[in-house]
Amino acid sequence: MKSGIHPETTECVIHCVCGATYTTISTKPQVRVEICSKCHPFYTGEQSKIVDTAGRVESFRRRYGLTADS
Repeated sequence: MKSGIHPETTECVIHCVCGATYTTISTKPQVRVEICSKCHPFYTGEQSKIVDTAGRVESFRRRYGLTADS
């Protein structure tokens, strides 16, 4: 490997909005994420939960005339 071209890696702490923290190695010392394996519907088994980012689900329902029941 060539010397001097690889970034320095440090211990990194990943913080999720649900409160979970993970420690890993990265080029950044701290990373914040919106969703992780502890709160993602696929991993928690709550498939009916929809993650709405910036009202996109409501906008889609209004555009196509859908109600919450359909």
